[in-house]
Amino acid sequence: MLEFRHIAHAYNGTPSVNDISLTVNEGEVVTLLGPSGCGKTTLLRLAAGLEQPLAGEIWLDGEQVSGVQTITPPEKRGVGFMFQDYALFPHLSVIENVVFGLPSKGSLATKRGLDVLAEVNIEALADAYPHELSGGQQQRVALARALAPKPSVILLDEPYAGLDSRLRERIRDQMLHVLKATKTAALMVTHDAEEAMFMSDRIIVLREGSVTQTGRPVNLYCQPNSAFVAEFFGEVNRVDGVVRNGQIETPLGKFNATAEMEEGDPASIVIRYEALRIEPDGNFGTNAIVIEARLLGRASLIHLSVPTGTDELHLHARVPGLNSFGEGTRVRISVDVAQAFVFAAN
Repeated sequence: MLEFRHIAHAYNGTPSVNDISLTVNEGEVVTLLGPSGCGKTTLLRLAAGLEQPLAGEIWLDGEQVSGVQTITPPEKRGVGFMFQDYALFPHLSVIENVVFGLPSKGSLATKRGLDVLAEVNIEALADAYPHELSGGQQQRVALARALAPKPSVILLDEPYAGLDSRLRERIRDQMLHVLKATKTAALMVTHDAEEAMFMSDRIIVLREGSVTQTGRPVNLYCQPNSAFVAEFFGEVNRVDGVVRNGQIETPLGKFNATAEMEEGDPASIVIRYEALRIEPDGNFGTNAIVIEARLLGRASLIHLSVPTGTDELHLHARVPGLNSFGEGTRVRISVDVAQAFVFAAN
């Protein structure tokens, strides 16, 4: 439904995106994920027709809508756009906001507006005004307005940024069901990896205007191609070492070097917090001392110190529920190698 072909763009001569190609298929949710300034919002604005590319083409449902020489105006693209601040008209009621962008008015438009409000479960608020709504209700009005014209593609710019964490979980679950039920293709922007994994069929990780890695959430989490991607999908420990005889020896044990590494190359082992297994002091694993333990609700965060002879290695581990390791407890730790990744040191 939406295709970028070798897109490049710049602001005041400073490149913002460079040679990016991507597709969004019918009924698919694709997320652009990355830190601030990586080009996520620029790509969304290019898709909407709010910016014109310096190079490349954008195709929508089989037709070219953007290029170096031509650009189809946003209002003629048939694309839904949900802004981060929702951009509701304060002087219009909910139903008036929803039908505002429909080409026809009257009873048919009102019926369509009420139908789409029902899809997001707020039809009872049709006559209310934006200032009378909660943040979550305003978010659903904005989604209804974007879906009302039955767009083939909807663009979502950090759609949950203004919501508290509990409400965010509930609203994004509802939004995902609506998108799938309507088979609307969606391109979403976020810097929240958990949000991207929950919503997405595919994730495109961006860094400094270029694509770093693309794939299904499980592939990016379990098979990151760089320390940058690994760190973006969860908190990690980093342990440095040097390649010797095809392995990197660390205070946590030996890890196999990658095929590209040569003897003497510096390496970094990126280990997820949940990859550290903690057991009472026994006959296996690495000696460590619990520095601090904090209950975070569904999990506990354990601060560990691993003596290395002349110094100590400070690590974090995340364990389910309430832990039984008090400050000063001597423990043994081992590593789940499926959640430890070896990369060349930066």
